[in-house]
Amino acid sequence: MNSAIYSGSCFCGAVQLTVSGEPVAMGYCHCESCRRWSAGPVNAFTLWDPDSVQITQGADNIGTYNKTENSYRKWCKTCGGHILTEHPGMGLIDVYAAVIPGFPYQPGIHVHYQETKLRIKDGLPKQKDVPKEMGGLGESLAE
Repeated sequence: MNSAIYSGSCFCGAVQLTVSGEPVAMGYCHCESCRRWSAGPVNAFTLWDPDSVQITQGADNIGTYNKTENSYRKWCKTCGGHILTEHPGMGLIDVYAAVIPGFPYQPGIHVHYQETKLRIKDGLPKQKDVPKEMGGLGESLAE
């Protein structure tokens, strides 16, 4: 088990966080919600157990928006920088890979690939939605 601690922050640095240990999963999400939230064609995620994520500064400066009960998206009230998404149904927190620049991000999967706007041929598994163990169909798609 990796006991390393990695630091991250919002765009302006008002909100600081750490992640420790190993994430449950890393990959890319292609769903419309993540694309629109990130203002990009794909979102790089790192999923963590809640005990592995600590807000170390600026907790009172975090705004929350939840379009659905599945995702509580968090951002800095000062700069608007996106920080993380809590997924209560999965019991996990997605700390956006770009927020923790020193973390050795190694994606292992693409989720919601049926919604992609950017085909990525990287040899990683492409899931129609999410793996069965995360409540999805577990159906694979071609690159």
